[in-house]
Amino acid sequence: MSESQENNEPTFKSIFGEGWNELPPVMKKHYSNRPYTREETIVNGVLDVMCRPPLLWLSPLMKLFGQIPTYNEVNVPVTVYFRSDLNTKSFHLNRIFNFSKGKLYKFRSRMLQIKDDEVIEIMRFGLGWKMSYAWDGEKVTLSHRGYAFNFFGHFIPLPLTMLMGAGYAEERPVDDATFDMETRITHPCWGKVFEYKGRFEVPN
Repeated sequence: MSESQENNEPTFKSIFGEGWNELPPVMKKHYSNRPYTREETIVNGVLDVMCRPPLLWLSPLMKLFGQIPTYNEVNVPVTVYFRSDLNTKSFHLNRIFNFSKGKLYKFRSRMLQIKDDEVIEIMRFGLGWKMSYAWDGEKVTLSHRGYAFNFFGHFIPLPLTMLMGAGYAEERPVDDATFDMETRITHPCWGKVFEYKGRFEVPN
């Protein structure tokens, strides 16, 4: 496949590899954005958000680095914008959490394919979470591969798992328009220290 043909394919097709053809319709719509375009997919949902120490203690630092929301609240309306990049293969995410009392929290990041199914999600100041993507026949899984710092396109490993914990996420199709998702961080000493989970609707 030529580079021009590859760029006409969805960004995540090469990440899922052979599993792409097995994805149900809702997941293909979720991951339909192509690189080097202005394409945008918007999903809306409701999440329960939970945060415990030590991440709760690190709340000011997490906010500074544009990390996950360190709050505890249920039934939080969330809108996520998945955007392609006109100039690169980056897959941008802008998550807007509508917490109670009018409190908005924006969690922005971008994803880059490192190789095959390995992806890095880069947040503010270059902090990144490395993960592997897979479809196991029932759900999409994002499995922890460590943390790294993005230094002008070079990813320097960071030994942060003992401090922040290991990330994991999964997405389960419900029907052709909705999927359930869960993201959690498990600390080696403290157990599950962060989680948000709920359901999203993908537009036709």
